[in-house]
Amino acid sequence: MNASVRDRPASEAPPRRRPRAQALHLFAWFGREAAALNPGCFALVMATGIVSNAFFLVGRRNLADALFAVNLLAYAWLWLLTAARAARAPAALVADLASPHRVFLFFTAVAATDVLGMSIALRGLATAALVFWLFALALWVVLIYLGFAVFLFRNDAARADVIEGAWLNAIVGTQSLAILGGAVALPTAHADPQVFLLLPALWAVGFGLYAILIVLMMNRLMFAPVGPDDVEPPLWIVMGAGAITVNAGTILAQHGGANPFLRSLTPFFGAATLATWAWATWLIPLLVLLGIWKHGVHRVPICYSAMLWSMVFPLGMYAVATLRVARLADAPALATFSGAMGWIALLAWAATAGGLIAATVRSLRAYAEYP
Repeated sequence: MNASVRDRPASEAPPRRRPRAQALHLFAWFGREAAALNPGCFALVMATGIVSNAFFLVGRRNLADALFAVNLLAYAWLWLLTAARAARAPAALVADLASPHRVFLFFTAVAATDVLGMSIALRGLATAALVFWLFALALWVVLIYLGFAVFLFRNDAARADVIEGAWLNAIVGTQSLAILGGAVALPTAHADPQVFLLLPALWAVGFGLYAILIVLMMNRLMFAPVGPDDVEPPLWIVMGAGAITVNAGTILAQHGGANPFLRSLTPFFGAATLATWAWATWLIPLLVLLGIWKHGVHRVPICYSAMLWSMVFPLGMYAVATLRVARLADAPALATFSGAMGWIALLAWAATAGGLIAATVRSLRAYAEYP
């Protein structure tokens, strides 16, 4: 009974405690991953959800439903990891919430909840989608003032750089509330009158923040040195924030007839939406050129990180926004272009998902070899 594993015959069964030890080892790995969780991890749900919604809107239900199922699991898993982090590493969580570099990454949870809620609303489950919207709204109220308070009072030494792109997550989270709210409230005949004021107000807050931050962003890009390390995937949120503003604007313009107040604002929504869509479209080649400059000219290798989902989401959101503009303007050629962008977003999603799976396998193997 005291013989070592090395001295046992090959036919002898392994010790009974081995599966339990493996389970404990896996649990320890889970705890380590939870402690190191990136606060922007919900960008995975944002990216998966928007690509699913893009294909749902063009009638490719099988593909959309498969991605929707993946997204439900991912959303639950990430909240489980977040809860585990709060329990096992509360100091690390608080440090992220108090960091001007990282606090705005938490807005990905707001946008992820709304994007998944939109997937649910598209499938006719309006009550469940409304619950998601209310949860996202409550989370947004906490984060919007916490985020800007941290930015105002703690952004001193080692100042957060606008080129990091994370600040724009506040805009994405804000406009996602306008989109899901438009889906679950505006189409109903019994919408509370306050909703007709709240949703345009949310869109206006997001639009105003975008106008402010994009000026700071372009000033930083054009009048300060830019190195390869400055060109990261979250920079694509510059385009994604514009695309989601377009998406929200088209929904408000589409339902403008539901209320006299909204109807009076429809021309403004239309003009601002078209201008923002044109701006987002102009940004795409520039962002591609920056990527070629970093990875082609400077030969920086592409490695998986959670930040890559921040590039996939803008591509999917641009596809959906362009489709909504095409339908609003009755422009079939633009709808075809939107379809092509949807496939590009799906390819980007598949490549990033492959990177995530490979990184997870490597992490498990490395931890299994650790004594």
